[in-house]
Amino acid sequence: MAEPAIEVRLGAWIDLRDGAAPIRYAVFVDEQKVPAEIELDDWDALSLHALALDAQGRVLGTGRLLPDGHIGRMAVLQSARGQGVGTALLRALLQAARARGDREVVLSAQTHAMPFYEKAGFIAEGDEYDDAGIPHRQMRRRM
Repeated sequence: MAEPAIEVRLGAWIDLRDGAAPIRYAVFVDEQKVPAEIELDDWDALSLHALALDAQGRVLGTGRLLPDGHIGRMAVLQSARGQGVGTALLRALLQAARARGDREVVLSAQTHAMPFYEKAGFIAEGDEYDDAGIPHRQMRRRM
């Protein structure tokens, strides 16, 4: 079975918030029990955001690229996982980082997601740490 076509849109928080915020709440707050008060932050207004949409225009996932080269808030709806949505989002954010001249990108990966990021060329560094009750590890990719 072929994977569905995924369109990724990049833009400012003011333009993509209505699509991104519900995905982040569904994944981080509802599913993973991250406190709602820390999910949205001041970095949103300063970051480049990505939305992944299916052929019908439904938002399936989101992520962001901070001004300092950190990729974060990667979230894909549970029903859309395993369909290439995360890969499409990550690819678009990496292309945006490369286009603006970032020499490397860094992210804080939930440990269960590390193999996904390793496939994209990220290398784990440092020790595991807790972030909002979820084990994470920092990962880095040189461009």
